[in-house]
Amino acid sequence: QVQLVESGGGLVQAGGSLRLSCAASGRTFSNYAMGWFRQPPGKEREFVAGISTSGSQFYADSVKGRFTISRENTKNTMYLQMNRLNPEDTAVYYCARGIGARATARRWEYDAWGQGAQVTVSS
Repeated sequence: QVQLVESGGGLVQAGGSLRLSCAASGRTFSNYAMGWFRQPPGKEREFVAGISTSGSQFYADSVKGRFTISRENTKNTMYLQMNRLNPEDTAVYYCARGIGARATARRWEYDAWGQGAQVTVSS
């Protein structure tokens, strides 16, 4: 069974940057789409970004132009580069593995989740 471990969260001032990493166990990382979701305080988990096995990416409107998702299959690792952070980006960020090759924004199309990484943006 795949295990996903996020790292790179922390506290940053508004306008700053952070990079999250998601390390996956197993040898089939490259066969699956991957995604990032986040859960702000008191709110439901929401889609942030997804990357298909082909490398194609798509983003939630709220992060488009500021966040970049990428993957490095040789290292079984996915990244989320977050720039121009604002307090509304404060959340626990989760990486997830898709059930197929194409990334989607639908939570139920991801079958493995990391434990989450806290990102806090101060104003």
